[in-house]
Amino acid sequence: MEAFLSVYSSLIVSMVLGALLGLSLYLPMMAGQLSLASPGFYALGGYVAAILSTQVFPSEGGLFPIYFILIEMLIAGLMSALLGVAVGIPALRLRGIYLAIATIAFVEVLRVMALNLEITGGAVGIFGIPQPFASPLEYLWIALPLLIISMVLIYRLERIRVGRALTAIREDELAAGAIGINSTYYKVLAFTLGAVLAGIVGVISAHFLNTWNARQGTFDASIIYLTFVLIGGSRTFLGAVVGGMLFTALPEMLRGLADTGGLPLWLAQFLRDGRLIIFGLLIVLGTIFFPQGLVNPRWLKNSKY
Repeated sequence: MEAFLSVYSSLIVSMVLGALLGLSLYLPMMAGQLSLASPGFYALGGYVAAILSTQVFPSEGGLFPIYFILIEMLIAGLMSALLGVAVGIPALRLRGIYLAIATIAFVEVLRVMALNLEITGGAVGIFGIPQPFASPLEYLWIALPLLIISMVLIYRLERIRVGRALTAIREDELAAGAIGINSTYYKVLAFTLGAVLAGIVGVISAHFLNTWNARQGTFDASIIYLTFVLIGGSRTFLGAVVGGMLFTALPEMLRGLADTGGLPLWLAQFLRDGRLIIFGLLIVLGTIFFPQGLVNPRWLKNSKY
Protein backbone atom coordinates (compact mmCIF):
# COMPACT_ATOMS: atom_id res chain seq x y z
CA MET A 1 0.00 0.00 0.00
CA GLU A 2 2.81 2.40 0.86
CA ALA A 3 4.48 1.68 -2.48
CA PHE A 4 1.21 2.41 -4.31
CA LEU A 5 0.73 5.70 -2.48
CA SER A 6 4.33 6.78 -3.07
CA VAL A 7 4.04 6.12 -6.82
CA TYR A 8 0.57 7.58 -7.37
CA SER A 9 0.49 10.26 -4.65
CA SER A 10 0.54 13.16 -7.13
CA LEU A 11 -2.20 11.54 -9.22
CA ILE A 12 -4.42 11.00 -6.17
CA VAL A 13 -4.14 14.66 -5.19
CA SER A 14 -4.80 15.71 -8.80
CA MET A 15 -7.94 13.57 -8.84
CA VAL A 16 -9.28 15.33 -5.74
CA LEU A 17 -8.50 18.72 -7.29
CA GLY A 18 -10.21 17.57 -10.49
CA ALA A 19 -13.32 16.68 -8.51
CA LEU A 20 -13.34 20.17 -6.98
CA LEU A 21 -13.02 21.77 -10.41
CA GLY A 22 -15.89 19.61 -11.62
CA LEU A 23 -18.01 20.97 -8.76
CA SER A 24 -17.05 24.55 -9.68
CA LEU A 25 -18.53 23.95 -13.14
CA TYR A 26 -21.52 22.05 -11.75
CA LEU A 27 -22.67 24.99 -9.60
CA PRO A 28 -23.76 27.26 -12.50
CA MET A 29 -25.19 24.19 -14.22
CA MET A 30 -27.56 23.87 -11.26
CA ALA A 31 -29.29 26.90 -12.76
CA GLY A 32 -29.06 25.51 -16.29
CA GLN A 33 -26.14 27.77 -17.25
CA LEU A 34 -23.45 26.34 -19.54
CA SER A 35 -20.59 28.40 -18.15
CA LEU A 36 -17.00 27.61 -19.16
CA ALA A 37 -15.44 30.32 -17.00
CA SER A 38 -14.01 28.04 -14.27
CA PRO A 39 -10.47 27.88 -15.80
CA GLY A 40 -10.28 31.68 -15.67
CA PHE A 41 -11.08 31.83 -11.95
CA TYR A 42 -8.84 28.81 -11.36
CA ALA A 43 -5.95 30.66 -13.04
CA LEU A 44 -6.76 33.80 -11.03
CA GLY A 45 -6.55 31.89 -7.75
CA GLY A 46 -3.26 30.35 -8.79
CA TYR A 47 -1.77 33.74 -9.63
CA VAL A 48 -2.95 35.15 -6.31
CA ALA A 49 -1.12 32.33 -4.50
CA ALA A 50 1.98 32.60 -6.70
CA ILE A 51 2.32 36.38 -6.35
CA LEU A 52 1.60 36.53 -2.63
CA SER A 53 3.82 33.59 -1.70
CA THR A 54 6.81 34.74 -3.77
CA GLN A 55 6.61 38.53 -3.46
CA VAL A 56 4.57 39.46 -0.37
CA PHE A 57 4.73 36.85 2.36
CA PRO A 58 8.13 36.43 4.03
CA SER A 59 9.94 33.22 3.24
CA GLU A 60 12.90 32.09 5.31
CA GLY A 61 13.38 28.69 3.73
CA GLY A 62 11.84 25.42 4.80
CA LEU A 63 8.15 24.64 4.44
CA PHE A 64 5.66 27.41 3.70
CA PRO A 65 3.35 28.12 6.68
CA ILE A 66 -0.17 26.76 6.30
CA TYR A 67 -1.81 29.91 7.64
CA PHE A 68 -0.38 31.88 4.72
CA ILE A 69 -2.15 29.49 2.35
CA LEU A 70 -5.42 29.99 4.23
CA ILE A 71 -5.00 33.77 3.81
CA GLU A 72 -4.34 33.26 0.10
CA MET A 73 -7.47 31.11 -0.22
CA LEU A 74 -9.51 33.84 1.48
CA ILE A 75 -8.13 36.57 -0.81
CA ALA A 76 -8.54 34.43 -3.94
CA GLY A 77 -12.11 33.58 -2.94
CA LEU A 78 -13.01 37.25 -2.42
CA MET A 79 -11.41 38.34 -5.69
CA SER A 80 -13.14 35.53 -7.58
CA ALA A 81 -16.46 36.46 -5.99
CA LEU A 82 -16.15 40.12 -6.99
CA LEU A 83 -15.07 39.24 -10.51
CA GLY A 84 -17.79 36.58 -10.71
CA VAL A 85 -20.47 39.14 -9.90
CA ALA A 86 -18.97 41.70 -12.31
CA VAL A 87 -18.87 39.16 -15.15
CA GLY A 88 -22.00 37.25 -14.23
CA ILE A 89 -24.48 40.13 -14.23
CA PRO A 90 -23.99 41.00 -17.93
CA ALA A 91 -22.98 37.53 -19.17
CA LEU A 92 -25.87 35.63 -17.61
CA ARG A 93 -28.35 37.56 -19.70
CA LEU A 94 -27.22 35.16 -22.42
CA ARG A 95 -28.28 31.54 -22.66
CA GLY A 96 -27.01 28.26 -24.00
CA ILE A 97 -24.19 28.37 -26.52
CA TYR A 98 -24.06 32.18 -26.40
CA LEU A 99 -23.23 32.08 -22.69
CA ALA A 100 -20.59 29.42 -23.36
CA ILE A 101 -18.97 31.65 -26.01
CA ALA A 102 -19.05 34.67 -23.68
CA THR A 103 -17.39 32.76 -20.83
CA ILE A 104 -14.76 31.33 -23.21
CA ALA A 105 -14.00 34.93 -24.23
CA PHE A 106 -13.64 35.82 -20.54
CA VAL A 107 -11.10 33.00 -20.06
CA GLU A 108 -9.15 34.17 -23.11
CA VAL A 109 -9.10 37.77 -21.88
CA LEU A 110 -7.59 36.67 -18.56
CA ARG A 111 -5.07 34.46 -20.37
CA VAL A 112 -3.91 37.28 -22.63
CA MET A 113 -3.61 39.62 -19.65
CA ALA A 114 -1.51 37.03 -17.81
CA LEU A 115 0.75 36.69 -20.84
CA ASN A 116 1.41 40.43 -21.00
CA LEU A 117 1.61 41.55 -17.37
CA GLU A 118 4.97 41.74 -15.65
CA ILE A 119 3.58 40.75 -12.25
CA THR A 120 2.37 37.40 -13.62
CA GLY A 121 5.71 36.58 -15.20
CA GLY A 122 4.43 36.91 -18.77
CA ALA A 123 4.58 33.80 -20.91
CA VAL A 124 7.18 32.20 -18.63
CA GLY A 125 5.00 32.41 -15.53
CA ILE A 126 6.03 32.26 -11.87
CA PHE A 127 8.42 29.59 -10.64
CA GLY A 128 9.59 28.49 -7.23
CA ILE A 129 6.23 28.79 -5.46
CA PRO A 130 6.84 27.72 -1.84
CA GLN A 131 5.37 24.41 -0.79
CA PRO A 132 3.79 23.71 2.61
CA PHE A 133 4.33 19.95 2.58
CA ALA A 134 7.32 17.70 2.05
CA SER A 135 5.25 14.97 0.34
CA PRO A 136 2.65 15.41 -2.46
CA LEU A 137 0.23 13.12 -0.61
CA GLU A 138 0.13 15.52 2.34
CA TYR A 139 -1.78 18.01 0.17
CA LEU A 140 -4.79 15.81 0.85
CA TRP A 141 -4.89 17.42 4.30
CA ILE A 142 -6.13 20.56 2.51
CA ALA A 143 -7.75 19.25 -0.67
CA LEU A 144 -9.78 16.36 0.78
CA PRO A 145 -11.49 18.36 3.57
CA LEU A 146 -12.28 21.06 1.01
CA LEU A 147 -13.88 18.45 -1.25
CA ILE A 148 -15.93 16.97 1.59
CA ILE A 149 -17.07 20.40 2.80
CA SER A 150 -17.99 21.42 -0.76
CA MET A 151 -20.01 18.25 -1.30
CA VAL A 152 -21.86 18.68 2.00
CA LEU A 153 -22.63 22.35 1.29
CA ILE A 154 -23.90 21.59 -2.24
CA TYR A 155 -25.94 18.68 -0.87
CA ARG A 156 -27.59 21.02 1.63
CA LEU A 157 -27.91 23.81 -0.93
CA GLU A 158 -29.96 21.58 -3.21
CA ARG A 159 -32.46 20.96 -0.40
CA ILE A 160 -33.19 24.50 0.72
CA ARG A 161 -35.11 27.26 -0.98
CA VAL A 162 -32.11 28.43 -3.01
CA GLY A 163 -31.51 24.98 -4.44
CA ARG A 164 -35.17 24.50 -5.36
CA ALA A 165 -35.13 27.90 -7.10
CA LEU A 166 -32.03 26.91 -9.08
CA THR A 167 -33.67 23.65 -10.11
CA ALA A 168 -36.82 25.49 -11.19
CA ILE A 169 -34.74 27.88 -13.33
CA ARG A 170 -32.88 24.97 -14.89
CA GLU A 171 -36.06 23.13 -15.79
CA ASP A 172 -38.05 26.13 -17.09
CA GLU A 173 -36.81 29.67 -16.54
CA LEU A 174 -39.99 31.24 -17.92
CA ALA A 175 -42.19 29.27 -15.54
CA ALA A 176 -39.83 30.03 -12.64
CA GLY A 177 -40.12 33.74 -13.36
CA ALA A 178 -43.91 33.43 -13.51
CA ILE A 179 -44.04 32.20 -9.91
CA GLY A 180 -41.85 35.04 -8.65
CA ILE A 181 -38.33 33.57 -8.77
CA ASN A 182 -35.68 36.20 -9.57
CA SER A 183 -33.74 34.19 -12.12
CA THR A 184 -30.98 36.79 -12.56
CA TYR A 185 -30.19 36.83 -8.84
CA TYR A 186 -30.02 33.05 -8.52
CA LYS A 187 -28.01 32.56 -11.71
CA VAL A 188 -25.44 35.14 -10.61
CA LEU A 189 -25.32 33.48 -7.18
CA ALA A 190 -24.61 30.04 -8.66
CA PHE A 191 -22.05 31.50 -11.06
CA THR A 192 -20.28 33.33 -8.22
CA LEU A 193 -20.19 30.27 -5.96
CA GLY A 194 -18.57 28.29 -8.76
CA ALA A 195 -16.05 31.11 -9.28
CA VAL A 196 -15.12 31.17 -5.59
CA LEU A 197 -14.56 27.41 -5.50
CA ALA A 198 -12.42 27.50 -8.66
CA GLY A 199 -10.31 30.35 -7.26
CA ILE A 200 -9.67 28.50 -4.00
CA VAL A 201 -8.69 25.34 -5.89
CA GLY A 202 -6.25 27.45 -7.92
CA VAL A 203 -4.44 28.45 -4.71
CA ILE A 204 -3.92 24.82 -3.69
CA SER A 205 -2.87 23.83 -7.21
CA ALA A 206 -0.27 26.60 -7.46
CA HIS A 207 1.52 25.39 -4.35
CA PHE A 208 1.09 21.77 -5.39
CA LEU A 209 2.58 22.34 -8.86
CA ASN A 210 5.32 24.71 -7.61
CA THR A 211 4.88 26.82 -10.77
CA TRP A 212 2.09 28.76 -12.47
CA ASN A 213 1.60 30.22 -15.93
CA ALA A 214 -1.07 31.20 -18.44
CA ARG A 215 -1.47 27.62 -19.68
CA GLN A 216 -3.45 26.83 -16.53
CA GLY A 217 -6.45 28.82 -17.76
CA THR A 218 -7.15 28.09 -21.42
CA PHE A 219 -9.95 26.97 -23.71
CA ASP A 220 -8.48 23.46 -23.57
CA ALA A 221 -9.03 23.43 -19.81
CA SER A 222 -12.65 24.54 -20.33
CA ILE A 223 -13.30 21.50 -22.53
CA ILE A 224 -11.68 19.17 -20.00
CA TYR A 225 -13.77 20.53 -17.11
CA LEU A 226 -16.89 20.33 -19.24
CA THR A 227 -16.09 16.66 -19.82
CA PHE A 228 -15.92 16.14 -16.06
CA VAL A 229 -19.53 17.24 -15.63
CA LEU A 230 -21.21 16.10 -18.83
CA ILE A 231 -19.86 12.56 -18.73
CA GLY A 232 -19.85 12.25 -14.95
CA GLY A 233 -23.43 13.49 -14.70
CA SER A 234 -24.77 17.04 -14.77
CA ARG A 235 -27.89 16.36 -12.69
CA THR A 236 -26.11 15.50 -9.45
CA PHE A 237 -22.96 16.79 -7.79
CA LEU A 238 -21.78 13.19 -7.41
CA GLY A 239 -21.48 13.05 -11.19
CA ALA A 240 -19.12 16.04 -11.17
CA VAL A 241 -16.99 14.40 -8.47
CA VAL A 242 -16.84 11.03 -10.25
CA GLY A 243 -16.20 12.66 -13.62
CA GLY A 244 -13.49 14.92 -12.21
CA MET A 245 -11.63 12.02 -10.64
CA LEU A 246 -12.07 9.66 -13.59
CA PHE A 247 -11.02 12.08 -16.32
CA THR A 248 -8.11 13.43 -14.29
CA ALA A 249 -6.77 9.89 -14.05
CA LEU A 250 -7.57 9.04 -17.69
CA PRO A 251 -4.55 10.81 -19.28
CA GLU A 252 -2.19 8.96 -16.94
CA MET A 253 -3.94 5.70 -17.76
CA LEU A 254 -3.57 6.36 -21.48
CA ARG A 255 0.07 7.38 -21.05
CA GLY A 256 0.74 4.19 -19.09
CA LEU A 257 -0.95 2.14 -21.80
CA ALA A 258 1.17 3.84 -24.45
CA ASP A 259 4.36 3.12 -22.52
CA THR A 260 3.68 -0.60 -22.09
CA GLY A 261 5.09 -1.32 -25.56
CA GLY A 262 3.69 -3.55 -28.27
CA LEU A 263 1.53 -0.78 -29.76
CA PRO A 264 2.15 0.81 -33.15
CA LEU A 265 4.16 4.00 -32.86
CA TRP A 266 1.34 6.19 -34.19
CA LEU A 267 -1.15 4.75 -31.71
CA ALA A 268 1.21 5.17 -28.76
CA GLN A 269 1.85 8.78 -29.76
CA PHE A 270 -1.88 9.41 -30.12
CA LEU A 271 -2.55 8.02 -26.63
CA ARG A 272 0.13 10.30 -25.18
CA ASP A 273 -0.72 13.54 -26.97
CA GLY A 274 -4.30 13.20 -28.24
CA ARG A 275 -6.00 13.88 -24.92
CA LEU A 276 -8.35 16.58 -26.20
CA ILE A 277 -9.36 14.48 -29.20
CA ILE A 278 -10.11 11.55 -26.91
CA PHE A 279 -12.05 13.81 -24.55
CA GLY A 280 -14.05 15.17 -27.49
CA LEU A 281 -14.91 11.66 -28.62
CA LEU A 282 -15.94 10.75 -25.08
CA ILE A 283 -18.27 13.75 -24.91
CA VAL A 284 -19.96 12.68 -28.16
CA LEU A 285 -20.20 9.01 -27.18
CA GLY A 286 -21.19 9.84 -23.62
CA THR A 287 -24.07 12.07 -24.66
CA ILE A 288 -25.30 9.31 -26.97
CA PHE A 289 -25.03 6.31 -24.65
CA PHE A 290 -25.18 8.07 -21.24
CA PRO A 291 -27.35 11.15 -21.76
CA GLN A 292 -27.73 11.57 -17.98
CA GLY A 293 -24.04 10.89 -17.31
CA LEU A 294 -22.30 7.99 -15.62
CA VAL A 295 -24.03 8.88 -12.35
CA ASN A 296 -27.74 8.87 -13.14
CA PRO A 297 -30.05 10.52 -10.57
CA ARG A 298 -32.55 7.71 -11.13
CA TRP A 299 -30.08 5.31 -9.56
CA LEU A 300 -30.13 7.43 -6.42
CA LYS A 301 -33.87 8.02 -6.10
CA ASN A 302 -34.33 5.23 -3.57
CA SER A 303 -31.33 6.35 -1.49
CA LYS A 304 -31.19 9.08 1.13
CA TYR A 305 -29.50 11.31 -1.44
